[in-house]
Amino acid sequence: TDEHAEAHRLAAATNPAREALTAAEREHAGRLAQRQEAGERIAARTAAREALDADRARLAEQIAAARGESASVAAHAERLTRRVALLADAAEAVRAEQDAALRRKEADDRLSDAAFRAGFDTPQAAAATLLDAAAQRDLQHRIDAWQAEAAAVADRRAEQDAREAAELPPARPAEASSTHDTAEWLLREAASAHATARERCAELDRLSRRVVEEVRRLGPVREEYERVARLAGLTAGTSADNERKMRLESYVLAARLEQVAAAATARLQRMSAGRYTLVHSDARTGGRRAGLGLHVVDAWTGSERDTATLSGGETFFASLALALGLADVVTEEAGGVRLDTLFIDEGFGSLDDQTLDEVLDVLDSLRERDRSVGIVSHVADLRRRIPARLEVVKERHGSTVHHRL
Repeated sequence: TDEHAEAHRLAAATNPAREALTAAEREHAGRLAQRQEAGERIAARTAAREALDADRARLAEQIAAARGESASVAAHAERLTRRVALLADAAEAVRAEQDAALRRKEADDRLSDAAFRAGFDTPQAAAATLLDAAAQRDLQHRIDAWQAEAAAVADRRAEQDAREAAELPPARPAEASSTHDTAEWLLREAASAHATARERCAELDRLSRRVVEEVRRLGPVREEYERVARLAGLTAGTSADNERKMRLESYVLAARLEQVAAAATARLQRMSAGRYTLVHSDARTGGRRAGLGLHVVDAWTGSERDTATLSGGETFFASLALALGLADVVTEEAGGVRLDTLFIDEGFGSLDDQTLDEVLDVLDSLRERDRSVGIVSHVADLRRRIPARLEVVKERHGSTVHHRL
């Protein structure tokens, strides 16, 4: 009788244990989900705002995948929770029924052994001699209740979900408890990471608003900068609007070069017997910038060509004409200040006799205007044309200078 009572008591005590196990499994499943989410958040906590946005999109996809056919993730989780609870109940019922059957068998065996040792053929015979009617009725009621409970357990075990639950491995409370503790720690870490991420998002939002305000405030400055940059590019010759790629200083010098070319032409035509005229050119040559080019107009051919096509002698008197023209322009621009002395170093050896005479006639005309012209040359023919000269003579002990009149 005591053993039957103990068996019934143990069977009744399985309900709280089953509920506790169900709660532990449900909490374990929740902790596992929280652990996965915490891992995702920890992995993304050091990323920039773009990474956070990408994580947010990925989490949305994961939520949609986890939701499945349910209206929401919560609904899907609730459905899974109900299934887990049913399976846990079934497994617990199976285990309770098995334990109760085992305990009943053991109790029956012990009862039969005790009855046999006591001289009774069966336990019922022993019980009949020991129990009064009231006790027997009470025991019968208990047996009936146990049988009803066993039938209910058998019916529950016959259900599909109960059979599936019976096939599952047995629960491991210790492991579940450890997993629960780990999940709680991960949850705290994830919550801390989430709080940090939210603070960073707030800071990024504040900085974004500040950047927008700064960009708006710098709008007029940018417009002024673009205007100045366009003007600077135009004056530097790097702007697409400057078709000739001419710098501002080149433009100013080009205007002055036109004056020098005009003044030099008067000299050059006399030196070249009216053949050459110097003109300013602002055309680009090769990869060089435009603005400071000089061409000669050949009256014999009627063509305009580059000064690089002149011969050595022609180049000399063209250069001499430019030097004299520059002196004339400088004199005009200097408020009447004269350049009274002019030195010409070499270049006469490349001239033929006719050209040499024409060049010297031009230089003589300068002397007639009270200018001094000094010529440095090794050409012997110049000695008869220039009476006043300084001759440098090489000697054994050094060079000497002789003044000839």
